[in-house]
Amino acid sequence: MPVTVVRFNLVEPDATPTSLSDRYKAALEMSAYADDRGISTVQTEEHHGVGNNWLPSPFTFAGAVFGATRRIAVTVSAIIGPLHDPLRLAEDIAVLDLLSGGRLVTVAGIGYRPAEYEAFGVEWKRRGKLQDELLKTLLQAWTGEPFEFRGRTVRVTPRPFTRPHPLLLVGGSSQAAARRAARLGLPFFPSAHLPDLEAYYNERLAEYGTEGWTMMPAAETPLLHIADDPDRTWAEHGEHFLHEARTYASWQSKDIRSAVKSAATTVEELRAEGVYRVLTPDQCVAYVRDGAANLVLHPLSGGMPVDEGWRSLHHFCENVLPRLKE
Repeated sequence: MPVTVVRFNLVEPDATPTSLSDRYKAALEMSAYADDRGISTVQTEEHHGVGNNWLPSPFTFAGAVFGATRRIAVTVSAIIGPLHDPLRLAEDIAVLDLLSGGRLVTVAGIGYRPAEYEAFGVEWKRRGKLQDELLKTLLQAWTGEPFEFRGRTVRVTPRPFTRPHPLLLVGGSSQAAARRAARLGLPFFPSAHLPDLEAYYNERLAEYGTEGWTMMPAAETPLLHIADDPDRTWAEHGEHFLHEARTYASWQSKDIRSAVKSAATTVEELRAEGVYRVLTPDQCVAYVRDGAANLVLHPLSGGMPVDEGWRSLHHFCENVLPRLKE
């Protein structure tokens, strides 16, 4: 049985407050529905100041999902670590971990958009040092014991539910990120399928005498939409997939490595590329039987109409999942 993920970033170009509120409410209803049908994870993320309303507050959203669900995990992949106050983040994650009974997974990256750092008044050149401080502070804070922070003694309460601490992974596609994870004994989450970087991380674990593991995307990790007629779906809704793909690509330099990086400039190119895929239920089952280990549904991709998002999710839960469990 593959890992099943429903991804939400709540993008909606030209949204009104009413339409965006409806989209957020739909995402919560979809999360509850996915939870009831046995989907593994809701995945969300963090970006700031984006004209298409990309979600800026993933932990607030995660808290709402936990209130609407009972079993499903929420993976925040990823936060932009240096933009967060370390003590307040430690508190927020601890509270969410208690509320959810340990269902929160946090991936901490450093981002790749200088504009986000400028908006928060954080120096881009200090992002590595700030990330080191953040991760070290989180681990100290979650012990519940006093510790030294920026020249003063502090203590963070309450302690989280999860022992020894909530699941925290270091994300990135650089050797610096891999070293950081190994030095702190934290698991590593490469942003793409990078076996060489995983090997480097394992070497650093041995060097530092720490323990860890890698959660790495497969060589293919397409974003999926399920429909009876893929040709019709691409014709009617392909612009939503393309909008999101072009937005994401516009932020990434040539050195950024991502599992969902696209070079497409047209709907036709995007479809041929395979980063976004529209599959029938039969095709999705066949995709799993051909060896897919992860299925990432993206029902509200790029401002997708809510009704179409529901059709995709219903198809997956009613016409794919039961067959995978047989």
